[in-house]
Amino acid sequence: MNAKKTAAPPSPTKLFVLDTNVLMHDPISLFRFQEHDIYLPMVILEELDNNKKGMSEVARNARQASRFLDEIVSHAPNGIEDGISLTSHGTREATGRLFLQTKTINSELPASLAVGRADNQIIGVVKHLQEARSGRQVILVSKDINMRIKARALGLPAEDYFSDKALEDTDLLYTGLRALPADFWENHGAAMESWQHGGHTYYRLTGPLCESLFVNEFVYLEAGDRPFFATVKEQNGRTSVLATIRDYTQPKSNVWGITARNREQNFALNLLMNPDIDFVTLVGQAGTGKTLLTLATGLMQTLEHKLYTEIIMTRVTVPVGEDIGFLPGTEEEKMTPWMGALDDNLDILNNTDEEAGEWGRAATRDLIRSRIKVKSLNFMRGRTFINKYLIIDEAQNLTPKQMKTLITRAGPGTKVVCLGNISQIDTPYLTEGSSGLTYVVDRFKGWSHSGHVTLQRGERSRLADYAADAL
Repeated sequence: MNAKKTAAPPSPTKLFVLDTNVLMHDPISLFRFQEHDIYLPMVILEELDNNKKGMSEVARNARQASRFLDEIVSHAPNGIEDGISLTSHGTREATGRLFLQTKTINSELPASLAVGRADNQIIGVVKHLQEARSGRQVILVSKDINMRIKARALGLPAEDYFSDKALEDTDLLYTGLRALPADFWENHGAAMESWQHGGHTYYRLTGPLCESLFVNEFVYLEAGDRPFFATVKEQNGRTSVLATIRDYTQPKSNVWGITARNREQNFALNLLMNPDIDFVTLVGQAGTGKTLLTLATGLMQTLEHKLYTEIIMTRVTVPVGEDIGFLPGTEEEKMTPWMGALDDNLDILNNTDEEAGEWGRAATRDLIRSRIKVKSLNFMRGRTFINKYLIIDEAQNLTPKQMKTLITRAGPGTKVVCLGNISQIDTPYLTEGSSGLTYVVDRFKGWSHSGHVTLQRGERSRLADYAADAL
């Protein structure tokens, strides 16, 4: 009697076939699949080669991915056909192997899929591997939505690349503020130590609530007869020190003629006007006042308080990293079409002083223009900004790597403010979870020299507010 053959148990590790856009989005993706193996079709090397020229972020990533591959392959002890161990390359946590396509693969695909297209060649490789390695789970990883749809339509597993995401669910993104429980004073009021210093009242709070607080986070309690607005100055386990904030909703506390119209704007002005805060992020829908508040505080601290020598404003010119050289004029003149928001907000700020008259406003306009410089992101590498007020607008369209490049330009005495709306991302392959803005909000929370506020209420007009909700 013949013994019954038993099928080999499936491998616990997976085989991920990477699309080119994954490497060009994040070259370190080679080392981010932990114990699982990676397979690269030969056409990927062709696409990396075709995209390596230029100064765009895509070109730089293509070159970096090629350098990583060269380093891995050149140190392969036993050739590349049996896979190259990723364990010894760098300090990253990869423990799997890298496989490169070494033979021609002819896999039958539907006639409607063009044979010459790189995407379809990669899908053909996935189909071949799934048939040839039936004991393994073979998965295509791509940032291209349509390619994932095509693969799934053919019965092939396909996933997005998630390792670059700071958060899986942006609803969990740090907001920079939290409401205190309604019985806060009853439970903590009597036990809190308080003292006065520099026009602020400080409270030492003890209890389990403190464990979840972050430094420079705002706390508030509006219900009842004792409203309370404060920021966390210190946090150490079950003990925190809270300090009351300045009320910028009052006309006497206006900033360049601007007062806060809601709670979140008041919190934002406290961050923007605090010289001890070097890095501020403001996230919110259109019309919440991000740019207006930032420019008003920048003008006040540059022209009145003399904390900064000038304001530098930049924003992403989508498509990201593309040359703006086709536009006529200097760098600043080339950036003018992208800076409509700057002009609109300057018009508002220039009309806040009604007593100055037309001549006075014209003189102020010229003074403001002389202190505001508009720069392109394309030429930021190698720069160092000293005693500047740097505003990065539309920061949601930046990758984490681009964000790092910009923030590390800050020299002594420079303040960096990032503005954006993570629900309006125009950059290909970026999502709310992988945006550079989401990345820095998550990474900087709790640092004693940074702060964040998510602005909720639109203050542009009743029409804009209704359109934001209804449309």
